[in-house]
Amino acid sequence: MSAYLQIIVIACFAMVIVALFREKTDFLTYSIAAMFIAVIATFYFLPAVITVDGLILAIEWEVIFFLIAIFTIVEVLDDKRIFQELALRITRKFETNTRKFFWVMCLTSTLSAAFIEDVSVAIIFIPLIIKTSEKLHINPTPFLLGVTICINLAATLTPFGSSQNILIAAKFDLSTTWFILNLGLYFIISTLFTLILLDHFILKNSLKQIWLPHCTINEEPFEAHHIQSHELYIMEKPIDKKVFNKNMIALLIFIALLFIIPNILFVGILGALMFVIINPRPYGKNKRPDISYYFSKIDYKLVFFFMCLFILVYCMELNGTILIIEHLVMDLAIENLFLLCIVILIMTSLLSALLDNVPVTVIFIPVIQVLVIQAGFAATPLLIAFILGINVGGNLLPQGSACDMLTLEFAKKSHIHEMNYNKLLKVGGIFAIFHTLIGIAYLWFYIYFLL
Repeated sequence: MSAYLQIIVIACFAMVIVALFREKTDFLTYSIAAMFIAVIATFYFLPAVITVDGLILAIEWEVIFFLIAIFTIVEVLDDKRIFQELALRITRKFETNTRKFFWVMCLTSTLSAAFIEDVSVAIIFIPLIIKTSEKLHINPTPFLLGVTICINLAATLTPFGSSQNILIAAKFDLSTTWFILNLGLYFIISTLFTLILLDHFILKNSLKQIWLPHCTINEEPFEAHHIQSHELYIMEKPIDKKVFNKNMIALLIFIALLFIIPNILFVGILGALMFVIINPRPYGKNKRPDISYYFSKIDYKLVFFFMCLFILVYCMELNGTILIIEHLVMDLAIENLFLLCIVILIMTSLLSALLDNVPVTVIFIPVIQVLVIQAGFAATPLLIAFILGINVGGNLLPQGSACDMLTLEFAKKSHIHEMNYNKLLKVGGIFAIFHTLIGIAYLWFYIYFLL
């Protein structure tokens, strides 16, 4: 009976994965349907095990509410065009020096991606790079590669740099300080080496060429992501300096609180309220804080998608599927911590390249818990390997990262033929392997010298 149930639930999970890869498909519809089928099947085969209370408790509510808080902050900053203004100021200052422009733009976008969603960073920076490159008649390909590849590295720096990091941080109670102390060195080394190699092998050659764009940026709506052209392309008109300065100070305070207070949910809610209060909206002749307005602008698809995933994995735990994965990982590792970390790193990297990294994260969280709690392995090295694998694997294949696919769409619409799927597959794949090797070396050093 359990074998039939496992097949049904795995098929439901596979249906979610397939829906994620089909851009024109509403993945949330299939996620809810898959969750519903999995719950009904589990109730049919294991009626004494599954309960309504169990389903409710299977959802990580701390993650759900933290996501809503972060999305609210991003909506406020997007509404006030704070990141757009920051990117525009950088472009104006460094556009006359191509190499400085490359480094500043890549580093700024990378650090931004450590605090806001990678797709949002791409929407802000990619059009700016293309537009500036047209003005300067320089090939935007090295800049696009630098930003796209490094954005995935940025997710290793903070617990809120990616959706999967939020899940891991909430489950294992990891603070921003933990991420900085345990992954900061890896982030610095991998980012600097990546930019140095891109500078030497790609940017250096492109500077010898005069690049003439085939056409200007298309002003049609970007239908794949339902974003209108006036939202995609950065307005040249600067925003009010007081508004910009006020929000930048608030952002710095928010980041500082994330270091000081270990509870990310508390800081997230406090930060959301702070940004809403300092950015009141017009109401008649007056202004007042309006969190309802920003709640109405949030895309709740990811929130409900997480809820479906939590319940799907709960069903997989009940029917023994997670236990099979745990035994597989244990058998491959031969109870050696360093080998176990390599197995976790490589497995999660490959799966994140082939599948969406959020479902992979949700599946492997209980595996890591068992390895730490029951098998007695040190938690920190396993978590480092897990976080690196989940985030770095996105560069192995372009479809493994939403940011990669978005960059390709921008390049296609702007007729930048050199920046195509094959180019990103070749360069991104090489750097994904490079980042994985750095990760293995970093884990070796951490386990044998720091642990």
